[in-house]
Amino acid sequence: MNLPAVSLPSGESLVVLIVDDVPDNVAPLHDALDEAGYTVLVALDGEAAIRRATQALPDVVLLDAVMPGIDGFEVARRLKAGPATAHIPIIFMTGLTETEHLVAALEAGGVDYVTKPIKPREVMARMGVHLRAARHVRQGAVERSQARNALDAFGYATITVRARDGRLMWQTPLARDLLARYCGTEAPTTPPAVLQWLDRLLPDLQQAPVPGQPLREPPRLTIDQGPRCLTFRLHQCVGDEDGNEFGEPGDWLIVMQETSDAAVLESLAQAFALTAREAEVLYWVVKGKINRDIGDILGASPATVKKHLERIHAKMGVETRTAAAAMAINRVPLLQPRGG
Repeated sequence: MNLPAVSLPSGESLVVLIVDDVPDNVAPLHDALDEAGYTVLVALDGEAAIRRATQALPDVVLLDAVMPGIDGFEVARRLKAGPATAHIPIIFMTGLTETEHLVAALEAGGVDYVTKPIKPREVMARMGVHLRAARHVRQGAVERSQARNALDAFGYATITVRARDGRLMWQTPLARDLLARYCGTEAPTTPPAVLQWLDRLLPDLQQAPVPGQPLREPPRLTIDQGPRCLTFRLHQCVGDEDGNEFGEPGDWLIVMQETSDAAVLESLAQAFALTAREAEVLYWVVKGKINRDIGDILGASPATVKKHLERIHAKMGVETRTAAAAMAINRVPLLQPRGG
């Protein structure tokens, strides 16, 4: 196969880490990469490879599979386990051509492999493909980081949950406090109730939208704790729509909101210019209580409740308690039925 000459765009310098325990194997590839404009680092054993990768954060690692001490498979696993190095594409260089060895290379975290003897032009051609993919992933990570910083700055309670294994990957400080209080969990553990909720939603989320029909928000999850409750709303899937280079989905972005009866009453009062007592009456009307029950709850007579309700109807411009309840639910989101 004739491969085109491979060189970097003008002004661009990428760092390549070559890992091989035989210096004679490294020299031809080193010279070819250097001539093409890459900055080349070399490690002659697994321990040195991990140190150099962690310190320099190269753009790609060319990794020998078989080395004394820590072999290439273990080096790859350790790099993929480290947050700072997990994104670096690893291309294995191996003389092993049996299927199980090639599968082991990919399972250890490699994105590709080349067989020995190494052909520098072939290596650079393969590198170009994976460097473009890695650049796309990094750009997406930057955008997600910016969005997360904005959510954090504005005090939103937000978490991201990795779709493939349910791991809690990120949270704002407010979200951390709420999860500790309501669920007794902390990162990287996602509360079981949230995982069960996502499992129930998954079949609907995987269905293609019907043309011409508006997208419907998935049901929400609510966890009650006395007079307060914590609501989880699935916002979106963060990452590529088609998944990563392995076809895996990205992260679920979930927004949480804590509410209480006091917050609902205040919202009702502000929405319809009601007094505190009128807001209480309307609240229990929405809950389906009749006048006698509302009187028992508020310590008032049914006749007094009726008078309050008449003033509520006048302020809201409605004639029936059913209409008043429907308007309140539509105007005050905190009153909307809880999902989950």
